[in-house]
Amino acid sequence: MAFALGPVGQIALNVADADRSEAFYGEVLGLRKLFRFGGLVFFDCGGLRLLLDQAPPEAPKFGSLVYFRVADIVLARRELEGRGVAFSDEVHLIAPMEDHDLWMTFFKDPDEHILALMMEAPKGWRPG
Repeated sequence: MAFALGPVGQIALNVADADRSEAFYGEVLGLRKLFRFGGLVFFDCGGLRLLLDQAPPEAPKFGSLVYFRVADIVLARRELEGRGVAFSDEVHLIAPMEDHDLWMTFFKDPDEHILALMMEAPKGWRPG
C-alpha cells in the first residue's frame, strides 16, 4: 500500500490579539467559529479548520496566504468592503485554465496576513 497524505485539515496563523482577530474573522468575514481555548480560536472554512494562535510579541512572524473560494467574487468583495475591508487590488484574472478562468482579489487581516477571494469562473466571464 502506497503512502499518501490526506486533505489539509487545518491552517494556522499567528495573531497579535486573539480578540481582535476573532472579531475580524467571525464578524467581518463571517466565518463560523468552532471554539476558543485561551488565545487559540478555531473557525470552520468549509471543512478546513483555521486556527488563530495569539503569539507572544517576541514570537517570529510567519503566515500563509489563505484563499477563500466564493461563488461570486464581485458580490463577495462588495459585501466585505461594506464591512470595512480594504482590498489591495481589483478583481483580476490570475490564470485562464482549459475549462475555467481563475479570478482573485487580495486584502489583509488586522495582523497584515494576506488573504484572498478566489473564484473559478466559466470561460470568458468578466467582472461587471
